[in-house]
Amino acid sequence: MACSYLCTCSLLICSLLAFLVSGSQIQKTFLPVISFDEGYTQLFGDDNLAIHRDGKTVHLSLDERTGSGFASQDLYLHGYFSASIKLPADYTAGVVVAFYMSNGDIFEKNHDEIDFEFLGNIRGKDWRIQTNIYGNGSTSVGREERYSLWFDPSDDFHQYSILWTDSQITFYVDNVPIREFKRTESMGGDFPSKPMSLYATIWDGSGWATNGGKYRVNYKYAPYVTEFSDLVLHGCAVDPIEQFPKCDNTESSEAIPTGVTTVQRIKMESFRAKFMTYSYCYDRVRYKVPPSECVINPKEADRLKSFDPVTFGGGRRHHGKRHHRSRAGHVEAISI
Repeated sequence: MACSYLCTCSLLICSLLAFLVSGSQIQKTFLPVISFDEGYTQLFGDDNLAIHRDGKTVHLSLDERTGSGFASQDLYLHGYFSASIKLPADYTAGVVVAFYMSNGDIFEKNHDEIDFEFLGNIRGKDWRIQTNIYGNGSTSVGREERYSLWFDPSDDFHQYSILWTDSQITFYVDNVPIREFKRTESMGGDFPSKPMSLYATIWDGSGWATNGGKYRVNYKYAPYVTEFSDLVLHGCAVDPIEQFPKCDNTESSEAIPTGVTTVQRIKMESFRAKFMTYSYCYDRVRYKVPPSECVINPKEADRLKSFDPVTFGGGRRHHGKRHHRSRAGHVEAISI
């Protein structure tokens, strides 16, 4: 049973990587878009969740009463998970939209998590996107990265995707890899390795999401509505009781490269050089020594150090009133 379990999942992952490393768009004939009722169930929010008449587009809203969210019907162990998302416009400070995987409802003390989080902002300031990873309850080691985007995510739909295998996690925006997280032996159980559900939510994160809580949700602009479409669940579904996988069959067992291609890596490095504003690997305040899985890129280190010499350079802060203002900016960068 164990061999069948691992081999089948390995074939599935090879199939997924065949599409992703090619540099072409994801083909819906291979990774079909499913309707909401086929793969998801409402998590919370009552009528703040609305399904479009096509059955494949979902509106989530946040108002004074509640946020809203949905979750996959199945648990998954590895796979490719994607959605096209359009975020709320105008004043969105304190608003958090999340597209993530977690098993916190099953493993309360040692849960795994893979996150896309979209952090709202005041009028005239851009949405920010954050990625994070937890394994085996390792919440004391935040693995956050934060970025701006090259487009306004409230103008139209854009695709956000997670590829999760037994050795790496890759985050994509419009099929451009923005972060590659590789498993290392020294991480031990800190790499997500237990079956997880997929979630999508919108909620009030006033306490931390915008400038460390300085700007809160203003409900005179409510309801805040985010839209999810092109929902893709393509992975190893796992029975929650028997823990037995139900992986899709693949058409080919041909060996496929298991990493980001040269062309994709150039795009990823270009994105990170232009748009990454925070990475835990370079945070000298939180980690005197970077966590073991970090691969330090000197160009990234120099850019972030010039952006914030205290957080990323290990310098000292000034005392007095200026100290307090600087400290508030730092809290915003790491308050998760």
